[in-house]
Amino acid sequence: MAIENFSVYNYDYYGKLNYHYKPEKGWVNDPNGLIYFNGYYHLFYQHLPNAEVPGSGLIMYWGHARTKDFINWEEMPIALSPDMPYDGGGCWSGTAIIKDDILYVFYASIHYIDEKRIETVSVAYSKDGINFTKYENNPVIKGYPADGFPDFRDPALTYYNGKYYCIMATGSGTAPTDKEKYGRLLAYESEDLLNWEYSGIVSEWNDCYFTECPSIIPLNDDKVILSCSVVPTDWKHYFDIMIGNFKDTKFNCEFKGSYDKGPDLYAGQMFKDHLGRILVITWIPGWYLKLPRCAGTWSVPREVTFKNGKIYGYPVKELQHFLKDSDEAVKITEDGFIVERTDREPLIYNGPTDNIKILRDGYILEIFVNDGEEVYTVLL
Repeated sequence: MAIENFSVYNYDYYGKLNYHYKPEKGWVNDPNGLIYFNGYYHLFYQHLPNAEVPGSGLIMYWGHARTKDFINWEEMPIALSPDMPYDGGGCWSGTAIIKDDILYVFYASIHYIDEKRIETVSVAYSKDGINFTKYENNPVIKGYPADGFPDFRDPALTYYNGKYYCIMATGSGTAPTDKEKYGRLLAYESEDLLNWEYSGIVSEWNDCYFTECPSIIPLNDDKVILSCSVVPTDWKHYFDIMIGNFKDTKFNCEFKGSYDKGPDLYAGQMFKDHLGRILVITWIPGWYLKLPRCAGTWSVPREVTFKNGKIYGYPVKELQHFLKDSDEAVKITEDGFIVERTDREPLIYNGPTDNIKILRDGYILEIFVNDGEEVYTVLL
């Protein structure tokens, strides 16, 4: 849908939200570097501070906000700016990790050589979680390996069984070719967080252009949670969450699923907080809604749990008092419910409606069915 055809304005997408964070101005997308550090939850994010829509010649920064309760957010100074030769094409998505009381953020750093895009991995660090210094020997991963492709981005960091691991998203891309299309996650390992060696393919998806925005979280000495956004060749992207054995950088998937069916979300990132909760935050509304202004925000943090062979996502306890049993935008039908969306197809759910909880914040709707067995994220 062309921007000029988005003609019905039921909601003020510039308007303030009550407990979903939005910066004062500028385009936002993927959540980055989610972490608890120095008494705050930190949300870094893809940001165009001086533009409301992405476009040619506009390059990404890392915006930054923090909170103690997921309700009251404090907008912080820009964390990363594309001011070095290796990231002059943008500071793109990545994750954060703490080592020796220092916060490290790893990000996809892009530059161009003769109009060819080069995607690398760079690092910045901070003692206060606010002011960042870029590592003098950036980039720490200078390009994709033989198992990768030019779409090579979104480093996910973890410390597991005595080593640091960096999981990278890649894929064969959208260029016309007779070859099979597939997406991959690749692994690097390090002893010191700064010197990395490639160690192999972690996971792979067929009939897929690429993967993006992975996360990796240790569960115990044998198993990890691995997640990413998957972009198949039909463009109907989804968020995969997997549990499996991770040994010698080989991932053996034992369980795979997804709880959030959107439709207005993308780029979920998972992290474990200081309370041991596994939390996930996603970007709203995702790439497929073309607005003449930025309506972007992020989902409330959902705690991810696993029960009876299923994945559940439910708002963190700090926000559960906002849950309601009904909302005027959710029309209950004989066999489910329907949510009308501005200038787009409605969301239609078929199933039982006796256990539904709803979060409503302005033009954002998050619906939790059966204690979070199914979740729907909607921009109205």
